[in-house]
Amino acid sequence: MSGPQETIVIGGMKLEIPPEERTPLVDQLLRIILQQQQEIEQLREEIRRLKGLPELPKRPPRPSTLNDPQGKPSRKNKKQKRKRGKRPGSQKRRKDLQIDETVKLQLDDLPEGSKLHGYEDFFVQDLDIGPHNTRYRRARYKLPDGSWAMAPLPPQVNSHFGPGLRSYVLYQHHQNHVTQPLLLEELGEFGVDISAGQIDRLLTEGHDAFHQEKDALLPAAREVSKYLQTDDTSARHQGRNGHTLHIGNDWFAAFFTSDTKSRVNFLEVLRGPFDDYVVGGDALFYMEKHGLPKYLLQRIGGELGEDEYWELSGQEAWREQLDAWKITSDEHRRIVTEGALFGSLMAHDLCGQALISDDAKQFKILGFMHGLCWVHSERHVAGLIPLNERERKAHDRVRDEIWQYYQRLKAYRDAPTARRKTRLERDFDRLFLQRTGYPELNDALRKIHGKREQLLLVLEHPEIPLHNNLSENDIRQYVKKRKISGGTRSELGRRCRDTFLSLKTTCRKLGVTFWAYLRDRINGANEIPPIPELLRQAATAQS
Repeated sequence: MSGPQETIVIGGMKLEIPPEERTPLVDQLLRIILQQQQEIEQLREEIRRLKGLPELPKRPPRPSTLNDPQGKPSRKNKKQKRKRGKRPGSQKRRKDLQIDETVKLQLDDLPEGSKLHGYEDFFVQDLDIGPHNTRYRRARYKLPDGSWAMAPLPPQVNSHFGPGLRSYVLYQHHQNHVTQPLLLEELGEFGVDISAGQIDRLLTEGHDAFHQEKDALLPAAREVSKYLQTDDTSARHQGRNGHTLHIGNDWFAAFFTSDTKSRVNFLEVLRGPFDDYVVGGDALFYMEKHGLPKYLLQRIGGELGEDEYWELSGQEAWREQLDAWKITSDEHRRIVTEGALFGSLMAHDLCGQALISDDAKQFKILGFMHGLCWVHSERHVAGLIPLNERERKAHDRVRDEIWQYYQRLKAYRDAPTARRKTRLERDFDRLFLQRTGYPELNDALRKIHGKREQLLLVLEHPEIPLHNNLSENDIRQYVKKRKISGGTRSELGRRCRDTFLSLKTTCRKLGVTFWAYLRDRINGANEIPPIPELLRQAATAQS
């Protein structure tokens, strides 16, 4: 006796397949059809984009449920009515305002015998936005010997545009994502006589001090941080595709834009501020582990003693050395370069920290403890498409179990014990090695289990995060900037975008307002300590 038929929706059509016809081959073909259907929808959206047609309305992707405090992924949370009372954020706050002007208001024609019993304050906040132009009349003197002398400008005056205007242009562009054409229009409406070229120069030129402060962020963070988080995104520069790398944690964020997302580029960033290539035992070990032929290993390290090494500075000198070794293959040049950069990291003692990433290949580097993002790993399960009720139940059950296990890991971070650690290690294997009767789900669980060491790094180091959301949130600022302003056209412009985005994000994490920071630096007051020093202080206070 056959069971009830099951309805499957494919491409808007309902297919009723009797259970006796649901063979493994049929199930496999149905999954292929569903995957192709998703790819077709993506291609249709891409075609509409290329043709300049309006986008079809679509639901935004659902965020991960692992960090959802309201419940498990399969639980249908009902909307709860808001309790009566004041809406959130409507409570009165104590006003601690700087008073610039006080106006006393009094009544006239009062009856005889009236007495004044103080005042009731009413505060009005306002902005005074407009040009403030200063003319310096510099006295000129003709000296007895026929030469001329002129009264000097005040020390703080070094441009035709004052510090307030320069700070405002930087703040609007980097904090509020105002484009240069809109800045030109805005300042013109305010009555400021400025050209598009002058705005571009205010945004890109004369910022060496900012660049130096940004370049010191990563070295300072390495001194005091137990872990780093990293991610990357695409970037446009001079009409070509590139990549922006983010490295950060709770105290800082540093952005580095380059033409490639290779491991060589990542190693060069981690090596900063040094620019050397070190070939010794560590570099040769790296090259051998990554499959460099023995004859090249002999050619490179044959003359080195057991504890000997040599180093070169600069990319040009390194390229010449690769040519001298007669290494012509791009793959071999890449491995040797990576090895020399790894040797530099080891020589300067820049390894050993935990590195949290999304498991991209360029982030897998020897010498670091690698931790993976649980949110990314859980997507292998969340993205599956069950075909029948049995698979849907297995899918919901496993996602609930992953959510429960993740909550236990979060509790372990707050109160780690040896007993909890042993149980979590045992239950990890039990969870991700189970057989569910859903082949694709089993494969996804095995794939996650293959990353066991990286996903359970938190058991040895409870201080590291369980996900990489911090990097994704930080780098989203660059994505927003890219969507609004497009790409950069000059190397200086690209560097300024990285610098001010890094400083802005770091100021926010350290509790420093970006506007106050810009005014302090451009006015030359330097009352706010260097950002790397504030980073060290924050790390010391937390530890």
